[in-house]
Parts: sequence; structure tokens; C-alpha cells
Amino acid sequence: MTARTKRVEENLGLVHSCAGRFVGRGVEYDDLFQAGCMGLCKAADGFDESRGFCFSTYAVPLILGEIKRLFRDGGAVKVSRGLKELSQKAARETERFLRETGREPTVSELAVRLGVEPSAAAEALCVSTPPLSLTREADGDDGGEWDLPSAGEEERVTDRLALKQVLSELPRDDRRLIVLRYVGEWTQQKTADELGMTQVQVSRRERAILAQLRRRLTG
Repeated sequence: MTARTKRVEENLGLVHSCAGRFVGRGVEYDDLFQAGCMGLCKAADGFDESRGFCFSTYAVPLILGEIKRLFRDGGAVKVSRGLKELSQKAARETERFLRETGREPTVSELAVRLGVEPSAAAEALCVSTPPLSLTREADGDDGGEWDLPSAGEEERVTDRLALKQVLSELPRDDRRLIVLRYVGEWTQQKTADELGMTQVQVSRRERAILAQLRRRLTG
């Protein structure tokens, strides 16, 4: 199993966590999940271990970006025809393997059955993997179905991860300015004295940095 495939397979739960933030906003959960999976695959492709980041820290902004793009595009997930066909075949082969062995196949086992590279099988799984269900069958006295609750703590975690990622990519001086202002809670004048700037320069630079961060975080 390649490192890319392993990252995709091991971090599908991260996609569920991010997609769960957008439940009830007019887009079906399975579309949210598929869009998030596209972001996860992009993260797996672009991740560079040498930069010292945790993969989840790098992946969250990309996953959220693809989900938010879904809303901008009117709620339609853009999946290539070839990938759709491969995902459908992956779903059939997964069901067949489950009947034969009593368990689901690994990505590598599925790739052999599909005749493709494990990375392609992982991407197909992202499209065809059943999303976390928002309902369940009636069981005992529980009644019919229930809504998946929003996980406030998960939302805060993904927000922190996304912010940590975009802050880490700022130039050192810009990052220091933001840390002084919003972590140290320094005034603009005190920050200006520390950085050898004027208060007006700090104010202008701060606004520019915040606008940049806002664009990154909102896709």
C-alpha cells in the first residue's frame, strides 16, 4: 500500500467530521462527503512530510475548501465519468468480496480485483464509500429514525486545524504580528514598537493579513 493510499484510507473519518459541519444547509450528506473526499485525495497528493506538518493539519483546509466549493457550484459534485464508473465497479466488487469472505477488502485487495493501482482504488472508494448515515432503522422501542447530531467539539477541532495550517504558511513577520495581536492580545501600538513599525503600518498590515486568512479559510 502506498503512502498516499494509506493516508486516504486512514483519514476518511476526517472527511466525515468536516462534512458533518454542513449538514442541514441544503446539500445532501453523501454529496458533502464525496466533495470532502476529493479534498482528501488532493491533500494526499500534495502532502510533503519534510515540511513537518501533521497530515490532518494539511488536509483539513483542502477538505473544507472542496466542500465549500460544492455550495458555490450549486450543490453538484463534479466527478469524472471514468471515476464514477470505477466507483460503481468498486462498490460491486466490495459487496462480492464481503459475501465471499465475510469482511470488506483492503484497498490493495480491491485494487487487484479492479485491475488498477491502489491509489486509483482509494480514490474510487472515496466516491463510492457509503456516507455516515443520518438515519437508522427502528430498533426496539427507539422508534423510526434520528438525526445525526452536530458535533460542536469536532467543529472546533477542524477550525483550529485549518487556522493552524494557514497561519503556518504566513511569512515569519506576518505570523509574529498576528500572534502578538491575537494570542498575546497586544495593542497595535505595543506591537508596532516591538516590530519597529508605526501603529498605522501595523493596522494596515493586520487588515491585509486577516483578509488573506479569510480567503484561505473560506476557499
